[in-house]
Amino acid sequence: MNKINDYRIAWLLPSLSRGVYWQPVLSEFTKRFNQTTIYTGDWSDFTPGFEGSFSVEVVGQTKFVKTELSQVGYSSGFSYVSPKIVSHLLNYKPHVIFAHSFSVWTLLAVLFKPLGGWKLIIAYDGSSPIIDRRNSKLHLLYRRIIVQMADALITNSQGGKDYLTEVLGARENSVFAQPYQVPNPKALLGQVEEAKLNLPQLQHPIFMFSGVVQVRKGLRFLLEACNILQRQGYQNYTLLIVGDGPQGKELKEFVKNQDLSDRVYWAGWVEYGKLGNYFHQADVFVFSTLEDIWGMVVLEAMAFGKPILCSKWAGVAEMVMEGENGYIFDPHNPQELAELMQRFLKNSTQIRSMGNKSQQLIAPHTPESVAEFLEEVTSFALGIS
Repeated sequence: MNKINDYRIAWLLPSLSRGVYWQPVLSEFTKRFNQTTIYTGDWSDFTPGFEGSFSVEVVGQTKFVKTELSQVGYSSGFSYVSPKIVSHLLNYKPHVIFAHSFSVWTLLAVLFKPLGGWKLIIAYDGSSPIIDRRNSKLHLLYRRIIVQMADALITNSQGGKDYLTEVLGARENSVFAQPYQVPNPKALLGQVEEAKLNLPQLQHPIFMFSGVVQVRKGLRFLLEACNILQRQGYQNYTLLIVGDGPQGKELKEFVKNQDLSDRVYWAGWVEYGKLGNYFHQADVFVFSTLEDIWGMVVLEAMAFGKPILCSKWAGVAEMVMEGENGYIFDPHNPQELAELMQRFLKNSTQIRSMGNKSQQLIAPHTPESVAEFLEEVTSFALGIS
């Protein structure tokens, strides 16, 4: 081949229904590799502004089967994906495959690699206790075999790289750690003229939570921190909750019983293309998750210039510089979180300075820079300079 963009690239992403943030990156990647096809078994639609910017083929239907429910983190289980992906790949004849994590599609890409002659790059988003499966010898053996067959691996975090090299035995020089799931403020603003907010006048500073309202996201502990602040006499602030989920009814009852209704505003579920306007309204972003391999929403908040209060159990905590653009806390300790929130209540001037630092830190991480990074990894896998 004369040019790198002549190569055919396949992405195996079993689920993209909640992965709207992938679209700006895939769009930029396709500009560099115009013969790119995204294969998925769970697709909703293009987000506004990215219609038709990359090619998508839906193969079967991806279903996640839970085998063990967790009270604090991710539930264990496996994804059912269609084996028809094999015929799609053999017909497409990709030169390089990007396969997400260690799904069955990744296994099939490994098994048919000698026949297809493609190079394999594994994307492992990040490390966390349940996702890493460190307590399962069978899972670790499976992953170690897969890793040895990969030509390169990418991960968002240093924690992910440590897991891939130290636990799974991946070759150090074949693992590339750099954020590839990054925000695009334009995508978060969508069609601005349609995204006007209908919010009441909220008391500043506004602490914002955004995500699925479920146990793993740790919202209960954030509300307990608010209860602690109330007992200490702090009332001049708002907690803005953007999202909905199975724990919503329980937590709304908690807010009512603790007389927090005047300080907590529930915005409910919000379309991705309208989230940016909520970030504009907020002053400080709080990520109280009990377990997250990455945490895109933190980077989105940083892109809008917000200080971050980030759980120590999130992979994205690596993007928070303690005392410069925010603070890291243990979500299981609401007292600690309440004390950190107090710092912004007592000294609101640091909101602007820390928010500016957040924007400086996230500025180099754009869909364009990710596409350049992925091109370099592709060149490495192909053995070309």
